[in-house]
Amino acid sequence: MIHTTSHTTSRIQLAFVLLAVCASVLFTGCKESHLSADGPYVLYSTTGTTANIIQVNKQGDISSETVDLTTLKNREFHVTDHHGDFPFTVKLHAVTRPAWNYHLADKTFVMSDPHGRLDCVVSLLQGNGVIDRDLHWSFGANHLMVIGDVFDRGKDVIQIFWLLYKLEAEAEAAGGRLSFLLGNHEPMVLGGRMRYAEEKYEELAHELNMDYRDLVGPNSELGRWLATRNTIEVSDSLLFVHAGLGAAFYDRNLDPDTVNQEISRALFMTGKERRARSPLTKFLYGGDGPIWYRGMVRDDAKYYPLSTDTLNLLLKRYHVERIIVGHTTFDDVSEFYNGRVIGVNVDNRKNMKEKLGRALLIENNQYIVVSDNGALRPIE
Repeated sequence: MIHTTSHTTSRIQLAFVLLAVCASVLFTGCKESHLSADGPYVLYSTTGTTANIIQVNKQGDISSETVDLTTLKNREFHVTDHHGDFPFTVKLHAVTRPAWNYHLADKTFVMSDPHGRLDCVVSLLQGNGVIDRDLHWSFGANHLMVIGDVFDRGKDVIQIFWLLYKLEAEAEAAGGRLSFLLGNHEPMVLGGRMRYAEEKYEELAHELNMDYRDLVGPNSELGRWLATRNTIEVSDSLLFVHAGLGAAFYDRNLDPDTVNQEISRALFMTGKERRARSPLTKFLYGGDGPIWYRGMVRDDAKYYPLSTDTLNLLLKRYHVERIIVGHTTFDDVSEFYNGRVIGVNVDNRKNMKEKLGRALLIENNQYIVVSDNGALRPIE
């Protein structure tokens, strides 16, 4: 059932709600619902005066509220995981593109690919002192780096985005930093590819008579935030990127700012539109681009593995000593090229259960593999 309230509902918005209700009746009448706690989705009107707030409770009931933009500044949105657990509140804040080049903090905590599993995120961050029991930032003037891929596979995608969004503001207030880099699954979903998404997301969109990508598109708060996320960041001697950089990337002599801006410009395009936009966009979103390339961590010929010589050239060009990636899943946090490349992506649910490596803590020039219970072992 869709419940609607409005403070400034126009005829067009009322028609939208009625269409949504009709779609809901038709859709839920013919199949079992997969809806669970989700949202909020904050969608801005084309007039720039109102916003539609859509949320799903843990019983699967959809609420839709239209509000005046002036009421959003001090509003607190309540968020929980799909079971109704891990509650927190979030307030909207100004969205700007973060710097891509900055100094290394005293501590940098690196994780990747949470894929819609809020329980895994909370367990890891609480177990290593990054957030407290109430899910507030407790990492001081330090740095949390999340290397992409919140979308797909899990049921708490939007909740993780809101947690990162909230922690970004809390970290800044404490003199710290939160970075979320774009992975390959962000442009997949934002471009309309829902192959790996849980059924609940397309079902929600169906009940609202919308495409799911429009719920997180450029006219949404989370879409605006995602549109300003970087693809590559450099912190003194470290370069962070979701998948990796190969020989084809080196040959193009690209600076990170160009990559970040171009990926963002095409973020909400379909794959076909990206390929047609320009040769650069086609490359950046392709298999040799920074959000897909696996040749830094895979030696199969089909991945065009990176030679040591080319790695040395990449490190020299970007004035770094190590490149840290996610994307490719390993049994544990893994190192390559004598530690000059580190892969931090693991099966998060499995490794959480088995108390194996799930992230990397960088402190005092030491690289320490951590589990949900803290330090496990150093990487030399």
